[in-house]
This record gives sequence, C-alpha cells and structure tokens, in this order.
Amino acid sequence: MPKGRRKKERLPGTPPRPIVLLAALALATGTGAAVWFLPAGATQEAPAPTVLAMPSAVTPSASASPVASEKTIGPSGYVAFVDTARYPGADLPAAARRDGVRWYTLGHLVAGGDGCAAKWNGSLDLGANPVANRIGGLRAEGADAGPVFGGPSGRELADACVELDRLTTAYRRVVSAFGSRFAEFDIRDSSGDSAVLRRARALRTLQAERPLSVSFTLPLGPAGLAPRDVALLRATREAGARVSVVNLLTSIEPRQAPEGRMRRVAAAVRLAQGQIARAHALTDPAAAWRQIAVTCVLVSPDDLGATDARKLSAFAGRHGLAWLSARGAEPAPVVAQILRATRT
Repeated sequence: MPKGRRKKERLPGTPPRPIVLLAALALATGTGAAVWFLPAGATQEAPAPTVLAMPSAVTPSASASPVASEKTIGPSGYVAFVDTARYPGADLPAAARRDGVRWYTLGHLVAGGDGCAAKWNGSLDLGANPVANRIGGLRAEGADAGPVFGGPSGRELADACVELDRLTTAYRRVVSAFGSRFAEFDIRDSSGDSAVLRRARALRTLQAERPLSVSFTLPLGPAGLAPRDVALLRATREAGARVSVVNLLTSIEPRQAPEGRMRRVAAAVRLAQGQIARAHALTDPAAAWRQIAVTCVLVSPDDLGATDARKLSAFAGRHGLAWLSARGAEPAPVVAQILRATRT
C-alpha cells in the first residue's frame, strides 16, 4: 500500500473530524478494532511504567490448546482495544473480571531497529511490555488477547522489512512468544504492492504452521472501502493468506449532525460488505457479513448515546458481524455496558 495513502489521525479530545474520510478520524496514538466496539475500562487505567520480563506462562499458551478452526479461534461479540504504550498499567485479568470482556487487542507493534524487529510503539522490546506480559493471567480468566501490528504511527513490518524470510521470522516470534491465536494488522502506510505481497506470503507460511486468525483493519468511507484496499484484500487472498475478518474503522458523527447519522454508517458498511464479498471471491455474498467487524472512533463521549448503542448492537446481531469495537473518547458507562453485551 503506498505511503501517504491515509491521512494522519488525531488524538482523542481534538476537534471533531469530518466523516468523509475515515482515515482522518483514526487516532494518532490508538488504532481500532471493529466498528461499534467500545473501549474497556482497562484501557483507561493509570500508567505504571515498570517494565517486566515476559513470564514463562505466556509462551506456551497456544500450543497447549487443541487445534481449532478459524471460526472458533477468532474474537466475537465485543473486542476491547488497549493502547499498551499509553496505558502500561492496564490490568487485563482484572478488567476481564470486572467488565466481562473476553477478547482484547493490544497495540501497537511496529518496525524497530533495522526494520525487521517488532517493537511495541517502535521502541519497547517484545518481552518488556507489562500489559502483554499479563496475557497468561488473562487466559486463566477464560479470556484472550492478540497483538496489533501496524497503526497510526511507525511502519508496519511488511513495509520496513524487505526480506521475506526475516519478515516471516519477525511475525512468528510475536505469535509464538504470546501464544497468539489471532492477530490484527492495522494497515495505514505500506510502500505498495511489494509490501502487500510480502505480508501475504509471510502470513501464508504462519497459517500453514499453526491455527492463526487474521484481521485487517481498514478505513471505512461513505462509499465503503477505498479501491486500493479492495485490491489489497484481493491480492492477499490470491497470494494464499486467509483474512478472516475485515475490521472497518469508522467515525460516529457528533449528535448534533443532521438526522440519519447512524443510517449513513450502516449504508457504508453495506457497501463494504459487497466489496469484501467480491475481493474474497465468495460464492455466497451474504457470507461476507461474518467477515466484517466494525470499530467506531469517538471524538466525544456524547457522540454515542444509549439509543445509538442499541442500534449498533442490534445491527451487528442481525447481520452476524464478527465483532464490534471502539476507540477514542470513552463512552458513558451505560453505553459501554450495552456494547459489551453485544452478541454476534
């Protein structure tokens, strides 16, 4: 994917951004999971700068599990995103007990060093992330977490690491270290077709080695996905990698916007559904609904009320979306509770 293809995001709390381009709505420090997904309380806990060693309990977790199909190993319902650089004190096991959330995504892993080493936020070594090091305890609570490669800043590994073997090794090191059954790729700034193919070939190798569900996070606009992102999905499939879910990153217009703001989001998702069905060469286009997740980006907690949340949750359940998620401003507690109760 070419450089500059997406506009830079702004931090939560900045003035409202236009819905016309979703890329401009994503956050500069946090990137999203699925549309209509709500941040869990764990994402807002006070930072604890202590750097811990990776516990041995994290390493073998996936290998100890029975082999499962992609449908059973990927997230569902509600997925909480945690920006581990901003909230190093996030206690995943405690959050899972408190909020009942069973799926988390942890960002952001981008290229560090010579470009072929995955580092948290581009600087923190793989085993030195105190949030990720609590995955073992999270799994003991019956929940799970997966890493997010790429994001609003830094370079995704496929863009920076031009040697396929080293790229594959870098991805493998992460999923092996944390026993990951799923991984998200927040693709914002790739160098073009060569990066797309490198990523696809590396993922094809990993998926031949282990059960690994993969989601791609892409911006949603009024017309659905951008043509370049549809082409990315098609090229990835043709290269032999399986993208189980396309996570549509969208904004929710302010409540003072003209009437029909939620209908406009739903219409854009419907357009993307047809694009995804074609890109994945599905014989039954309706099957694409299960391959869609939606992550909304909120500028203000007031952007999403309880009625809006019920509409989003009902839409996800009616169409059988993979999951919902949210980023940006934290919604009101009642809104968070509604979204976390989503069943897909």
